[in-house]
Amino acid sequence: MDWPALACCTAVLTLVIFLPLSASDDRLVAGMPLSMGTAIISDGGAFALGFFNPSATTTPGRLYLAIWYNGIPEITTVWVANRETPATTSTPILSLTNTSDLVLSDGSGDKRVLWTTSVAAEQSSSPSTAVLLNTGNLVIRSSNGTMLWQSFDHHADTLLPGMNLRMKYSPREGGRLVSWKGPGDPSPGRFSYGIDPNTLLQVFLWDGPRPAARLGPWTGYVVKSERRYQVANSSTDIIVYMAVVDNDDEIYITYSLSDGAPSTRYVLTYSGEFQLQTWSSISMAWAVLETWPSSECARYGYCGPYGYCDETATPAPTCRCLDGFDPASTVEWSSGRFSAGCTRKEALRGCRDGFLAMPGMKSPDGFMLVGGNSSTMEDCSAGCGRNCSCVAYAYANLGNGRSRDISRCLVWTGELVDMVKIGAVPGTDTLFIRMASLDAGDGKRKSSNAARIVLPVVGSSVLICILFAWSKFKGKNNKRRGHNIATWNCMTTICGLVEGNLHNDHEFLFVRFEEVSLATDNFSETCMIGQGGFGKVYKGMLRGKEVAVKRLSKDSQQGIMEFKNEVILIAKLQHRNLVRLLGCCGEGDEKLLIYEYLPNKSLDATLFDDTRKLLLDWTKRFHIIKGVARGLMYLHQDSRPTIIHRDLKAGNVLLDAEMKPKIADFGMARIFGDDQQNANTQRVVGTYGYMAPEYAMEGIFSTKSDVYSFGVLLLEVVTGLRRSYSCHTMGYSSLIVFTWNMWMEGKTEKLADSSIMETCSPSEVFLCTHVALLCVQDNPDDRPFISSIVSILENGSTSLPEPNRPAYFTRRNIAMEQIVSDDHQNSMNNLTLTEIEGR
Repeated sequence: MDWPALACCTAVLTLVIFLPLSASDDRLVAGMPLSMGTAIISDGGAFALGFFNPSATTTPGRLYLAIWYNGIPEITTVWVANRETPATTSTPILSLTNTSDLVLSDGSGDKRVLWTTSVAAEQSSSPSTAVLLNTGNLVIRSSNGTMLWQSFDHHADTLLPGMNLRMKYSPREGGRLVSWKGPGDPSPGRFSYGIDPNTLLQVFLWDGPRPAARLGPWTGYVVKSERRYQVANSSTDIIVYMAVVDNDDEIYITYSLSDGAPSTRYVLTYSGEFQLQTWSSISMAWAVLETWPSSECARYGYCGPYGYCDETATPAPTCRCLDGFDPASTVEWSSGRFSAGCTRKEALRGCRDGFLAMPGMKSPDGFMLVGGNSSTMEDCSAGCGRNCSCVAYAYANLGNGRSRDISRCLVWTGELVDMVKIGAVPGTDTLFIRMASLDAGDGKRKSSNAARIVLPVVGSSVLICILFAWSKFKGKNNKRRGHNIATWNCMTTICGLVEGNLHNDHEFLFVRFEEVSLATDNFSETCMIGQGGFGKVYKGMLRGKEVAVKRLSKDSQQGIMEFKNEVILIAKLQHRNLVRLLGCCGEGDEKLLIYEYLPNKSLDATLFDDTRKLLLDWTKRFHIIKGVARGLMYLHQDSRPTIIHRDLKAGNVLLDAEMKPKIADFGMARIFGDDQQNANTQRVVGTYGYMAPEYAMEGIFSTKSDVYSFGVLLLEVVTGLRRSYSCHTMGYSSLIVFTWNMWMEGKTEKLADSSIMETCSPSEVFLCTHVALLCVQDNPDDRPFISSIVSILENGSTSLPEPNRPAYFTRRNIAMEQIVSDDHQNSMNNLTLTEIEGR
């Protein structure tokens, strides 16, 4: 699958229209407006411009200015001007003004303007003419022939031959096709199609803000290509010539047709399919030549993280796990549900691991473009090898033998999502994936003889930091264009901050302070989305991506320690249920962490809000519970070394756009050695109500301390009540006490949040309550390990032990005056610190 291939989809669009009573020529001039009952016909007769009503009635209702195929009896529009502002009278008028602008008004007494072009004043000094070309392009030309405006630059839902779908390098602006809202509603719909503005290397089909399908990164193999189609009951082939044009200012995709081809177009349907349609004069209908996405397997992320769709499988494409991975949920996988994806069989060991080669792949999403135009395959592999957070890379020469080579090195530091195995054909990548079962430098695989590339181990203690910068593939005088480029440099200011605390195989991302300041409007209060003991959190736009910036207070010595700790730990952690660190800054007194921005706030901000909690039905809540458990299992069991979070709570669980949970805030986390079971501290940190009793009163913590916190969190998700819930009128002092009494009275079914009572699964509510009460038992040895909890939640269990009387049920002598709670510090990306001092 190559980037310019533009694989497409199928749907037929039929409209009822007010047919023009008469037709003018192909142009419009000042003083001669276009009104109802007339139309402009292109020279050659292929297209018409006039007014239409998309409803199946002759009542005026909603009228639109549109261009449609003139010689086809099934009226099909290709462009609509006033998609959001239809005329509601029967007398709309289109006029060309003396300033060279087209103006559409509703023709009523006040002549309300419904739509207009915007021609620059310096271009419109001479008389102009609006002309409908036989390509379907409406243009405004000055008297000397200069084009001042064209409809081809203002896309609707159709891509015609000769039309460009472009993206400028600076600023990052470009066009998208936008679907209709419905079969009789041309207003902008849910779906859009265009070039990815973040990378300029791939094409997306979006469903609102979320990707619905994706063509893989452009490999540069084919700049121009052709596709031949045979139409049923016809001896004539249709050849579609595709092209990608990359110049100093922009990159765009376009296409043309073979001579004599019938009317053919790409269209984005209101149902979210991108289709190649051609008119059949035999069947007198639109025939669909190609459709995209063509199957469920082609939809974005269908096989989940670390899963891929194998299109080479027979008899049909299917989801598989990458070599070295197993399904995250064997039950879901065997039933044909793949969204949970796959997990590693063996945890990574850092820079000691080698790389496995997978040829013939559509590379995953979420990559960074690194290096420069002259980088080689060796540069790309060595750079990823030195960066211990780099989990995969892919290299391609986009020049493809032209006079000047343009290389492309892609690296991944997070989950690998939306992969397809197409086979070793032109237009695919060889993806190199870091594998724990491969030793860097030994050239031998422990468990497989698959093809691979082995990368050297970093032999020094130098910290490698990634500096993001905007750059360009090419340009005169070595100017760099606006691609997202990362270079393998070390910035001594931040390296010095954590020197001696990181091992030589860990690294993190570095961003300049001025870049972060610009992204947050100089840390404007309007951008602030959270606040805690460490400082503030801001929302910003950094290199085309929304981010959350955690800024440490300059006068917070405690915060500096947490900052160091979080940077050290985050370099070790990669999991879909852990919030992702994108970068950091340590210039002078400034200490900042840059995280992925998660739009659905923290869990507590949603769960305990009477309006927002309706977004969390039981299915979503159960998925959140399981997601947090999987993230905690990664910290306790799959990461090396073991990580104890120490402040797991609803405020430190963030929700992404699909309500998937991510554990956040590792400022208070601690590292355990391989043989270490517990630790003791004189500095107790955490949030009252979530802390296990042995930790709060004796300073002893272990993985079982996090399990206790998980149990409290689980009860909050099930009941929709805060941990500090107090119902004194019924004799209950906390949520745990309330739950225990309901359990003992056999009233577990009444524990579910009232907002989900009608739709929740009683058996799953009972299971979650049982697990939660096992987690909050007084004796840490009685609490289950998180791995057992994950297995129980995923597969169910009928043989769980009865829970003992919970902790804090009899021991409630905590010094309340020493506790600082953060119940009201909910934020969109809530990264907070709450501390109590041990006695």
